[in-house]
Amino acid sequence: MDIILASILGYLIGSIPFALVVGKVFYKVDVREHGSGNLGGSNAGRVLGAKAGVAVAVGDVLKATIAMTIANFVLPNAMLYAGLFATLGHCFPVYANFKGGKAVSTAVGFLLGISIFLTKNPLLHFVLPIVIFFILLYITKVVSLSSIIVMIIASIILWVSQSNTTVSVGFTIVAAIVIYRHKGNLQRIKDGTERKITWM
Repeated sequence: MDIILASILGYLIGSIPFALVVGKVFYKVDVREHGSGNLGGSNAGRVLGAKAGVAVAVGDVLKATIAMTIANFVLPNAMLYAGLFATLGHCFPVYANFKGGKAVSTAVGFLLGISIFLTKNPLLHFVLPIVIFFILLYITKVVSLSSIIVMIIASIILWVSQSNTTVSVGFTIVAAIVIYRHKGNLQRIKDGTERKITWM
C-alpha cells in the first residue's frame, strides 16, 4: 500500500507542467505550439527566453525531490517510488493530456533525492554527475547528448558505489526513459542536425 500511495503522490506532483504554467501565466504562450512542442526547460528557454527556461528547469528538478521529501516523512519505505513516478508524471502528465517533457530535469531531481535520502552521498551521486554534464556540454555543445551520457554515467556510478539494488534499478529505469524520450534527438545527432548551444 505504501508503494502505491508513494507512486500516486509522485505521479501527481510530477505531472505539474511548469513549462505550460509559466508560458500561459507569464507570457500568454502555449509552449506546446512552438519550438519542439516539448513541455521541458529546453523548449521553454528557446520559446520564452532564458529566464523562463531556467525557472521551468528548476521547477521540473524540484518535482521529484519534493515528492521524495514528502514521502520521507509519511511513506519513508517507499520514497524511491515517489521519485520514480514523478519522472513518469513529467513524461505523461495527467494535467496536460499525458504529453509532457523528456524527463532530464526531473531525473536530476530524482538523483538529488536519491543522494540525500537513500545513498546519503550527494557529492558522489549528484554533484559529480552534474560536473560531468557541464564538462560534456562544454566539449559537445549538445544538451541532449550530454544529458544522455550523464544518465548512463550516473546509473553506472550507482551500480558500482552502493549496495542498494532497488535504488540502482530505479534510476536505471529512469535513465532508460530519458534515453528513449530523446530518440528524435539521437537521430538528429546521427544526421548532424542537432541544435548546439552558443553560450558556452
